[in-house]
Amino acid sequence: MIRRRVFSCAAFSRRGIIPVLMLLVLCMSASGCSKHEEKKGQAERGPIPVSTIAVAPKDVPVAVDYVAQTQSSRLVNIHARVTGFLDKRVYTEGSRVKEGQVLFMMDQKPFKVQLDQAKAAFAKSEAAMETARLNLARVQPLTKLNALSQKDLDDATGQFQTTWASVEQSRAQVESAKLNLSYTVITSPVDGLTSAAQQTDGTYISQTNSLLTTVAVMSPIWVNFSMSENDMQRVRNQVAKGLLRLPEGNKFKVEVILVDDSVFPHTGEITFADPSYNPQTGAFLLRATINNPDGILRPNQYVRARIKGSVRPNAILIPQRAIQQGPKGHFVWVVSKENKAEVRPVVVGEWYGSDWFVNEGLHGGDQVVVDGALMLRPGAPVVVSPPAGPTPAPKAEAPNTKTAAGGK
Repeated sequence: MIRRRVFSCAAFSRRGIIPVLMLLVLCMSASGCSKHEEKKGQAERGPIPVSTIAVAPKDVPVAVDYVAQTQSSRLVNIHARVTGFLDKRVYTEGSRVKEGQVLFMMDQKPFKVQLDQAKAAFAKSEAAMETARLNLARVQPLTKLNALSQKDLDDATGQFQTTWASVEQSRAQVESAKLNLSYTVITSPVDGLTSAAQQTDGTYISQTNSLLTTVAVMSPIWVNFSMSENDMQRVRNQVAKGLLRLPEGNKFKVEVILVDDSVFPHTGEITFADPSYNPQTGAFLLRATINNPDGILRPNQYVRARIKGSVRPNAILIPQRAIQQGPKGHFVWVVSKENKAEVRPVVVGEWYGSDWFVNEGLHGGDQVVVDGALMLRPGAPVVVSPPAGPTPAPKAEAPNTKTAAGGK
């Protein structure tokens, strides 16, 4: 009984193994055929068509954009210098005024009366001094003849000096009264743009409400922007490595980009750099001075400051679509002398319009694949064909935009 069972199991095992072996043989045969057909298909397809560009290092001028804010180069608060009633406002609020143009008029009648009083006191003092002078002139020869005592001479001399001092005091009071009268006509000390009047006609002006308006100088105008500590250190590192060359004397050219992306017609230079970082923003305040003769730029307006003048020597620019990123970083496909595809790791820098700076990995003369890279594999034969369309040329100085912290 036991032998029969053993025999049955053995027979079943032989009958079960045979179909399994046959199935494995069929699978291996199919796999071999598929690989053979794949190689055959690739052979039939031939080299993969790609379009390339030749790497050509060259000096490239670069620019960087920063968010900036305009500021009047001279903001003058117009205060009343005397107390009294405000007679009338002469200027039009918000208009541009010239230096010396009348803005406000105060009631002049009290100040004219004070001037007349000062003039009268001055005339009285002059009369007293003349009397003292004549008296001294009579006393001096009589004293020499011993007709009068030395005390009489001293009294006459002291009286003359007292009246002379009184005349000088009266003269100063007259000048003070003239100044106060002139202060009733309030003019603009600069050419600029006026703001709204702070006081209405008929208001009594005192020290507590002496501010009447402000006048902002429009040209030149300041453009304030900030450079972060990280950006500053990155520039230093690139200069040390020879990747960036700054203009001679650090004289950067500054352009202003308006809200519609148009370029302001006047340029300027950086005229001030804060010697310390702002601890709240970690940024470094810079200021450019721009001519603004037509008053297009207004104070506290947000613009973009484009800093130009730096150059990347022997820079390599590659279209952005030619650079890919994998687990180990950025790479490009290059075509070898044998017309085969090779993977080349690269170290990229900043964007430049539609291109990308490549700091490491490429050399002059390398053929970099621009189109057709998706079908490539290492060692695959390629054939270089003309590009599908012309690669757009980068702008003369395509910038990278930086956000300014503490723009004012």
